Amino acid sequence: MKTRDELIDELLELAFAEDLGDGDHTTMSTIPADAMGRSRLIIKEKGILAGVEVARKVFEYLDPSIKMEVMIEDGAEVNPGDVAFTAEGPVRSLLIAERTMLNIMQRMSGVATMTRRYADELKGLHTRVLDTRKTTPGMRMLEKEAVKIGGGVNHRIGLFDMILIKDNHIDFAGGIEKAVERAREYCKANGKEDLKIEVEVRNLDDIRKVLAMGGVDRIMFDNFTPELTKEAVKLVDGKVETESSGGITFDTLRAYGETGVDFISVGALTHSVKGLDMSFKAF
Repeated sequence: MKTRDELIDELLELAFAEDLGDGDHTTMSTIPADAMGRSRLIIKEKGILAGVEVARKVFEYLDPSIKMEVMIEDGAEVNPGDVAFTAEGPVRSLLIAERTMLNIMQRMSGVATMTRRYADELKGLHTRVLDTRKTTPGMRMLEKEAVKIGGGVNHRIGLFDMILIKDNHIDFAGGIEKAVERAREYCKANGKEDLKIEVEVRNLDDIRKVLAMGGVDRIMFDNFTPELTKEAVKLVDGKVETESSGGITFDTLRAYGETGVDFISVGALTHSVKGLDMSFKAF
């Protein structure tokens, strides 16, 4: 399995490959090769900053001679006019790195800003907001980092670090009992006993079946109403972790949190995000 840094390096390789092609002809034709300069990242919209350390990796990947001075760290609230950091080095490198760095930082800051909004809506409750796998291909690690920066919690990173038995798995397997039993046998046979098992349920009877079997770490209530979720949480009675998912919006988030459910997963944290406006300007 590739590490976070390896995945980021591959993302940057692809990002620069699709942006640069055989060269930045605008920059190479207008800027002398030995020109040095400085640029600063200016925030243009209120939100939560995320991606500063990834910006450093962008610069290091393209040109290690670029030096950054950070004024605002990841996770901070920012406002229009704030300067997050400055970068100094070859002007050609600053111009070439600009768009890739901004694309990543705007996206991550948008995710962090959205997540903070949801996390704040749950203040005073023990319920935490989770992300999903509804991420931008190639940027999952960064978007999930942004969720954490914004105050959310990561669900599984991918298909490899948790067993999540959903409705299609259950239907193809021939029922909840068979699906759970096979998952437990698989983990035992393949040395994967440390993998947590979560099961999606569609009604209270499904919950009773899961609890009777045992060996499950979390139950996901799929498309339950807040009223039904409250019944489900009472039925589980703290025996396993609980999660609400499906059709939950910002407007209904608090109502679900007040049921006592442990987690609420929200795809909108990553799939419906507007990037935070910012610019990288010479000074």
